[in-house]
Amino acid sequence: MNTAMTRERLEEILDQALQDVTERTAGVRLHQGDQPLGEDLCTVHITFDKGFSTSLTLCADTSLLARMAGNSFHEETVTPEDLEEFSKEYLNVLCGKVAGAMFQATQVSAHFGQPVFYHGRYEPEGQEAQFVLTYSDEHSKGAQLIHHVACSQGSGAAGREEIQ
Repeated sequence: MNTAMTRERLEEILDQALQDVTERTAGVRLHQGDQPLGEDLCTVHITFDKGFSTSLTLCADTSLLARMAGNSFHEETVTPEDLEEFSKEYLNVLCGKVAGAMFQATQVSAHFGQPVFYHGRYEPEGQEAQFVLTYSDEHSKGAQLIHHVACSQGSGAAGREEIQ
């Protein structure tokens, strides 16, 4: 069975999942564009450890994530702990939606690990960005969803499906 997925289809799945989850969980509409990110950033990273040898990184303006967290928690302000908790749970929900859509498209079950939160921009070691989806909200605050694959010189992905 051919389980390969085109990059365009994967981008479509990620875009649809991100926009749906963002609006449902945080009441924020994001639109694709080329809005550059600001300097005050947070990153949440998650690795698919079964089914696909990929990972996703969400890097966003801290103020955007704080607004999303505040909307989700129905609070005017959020603590740094609230921001981290929301960001990790948000990426968890997003990846659940992505894994379901990927299973429908490929019949390959995917499993992902725990999300990890970072202040600033985080780049995973041993992986390279395959593509970046860039978003902005109505206040020109930005976010990027980055799809990573193992670096080509030593992927170590033998026996696992790889989206390319």
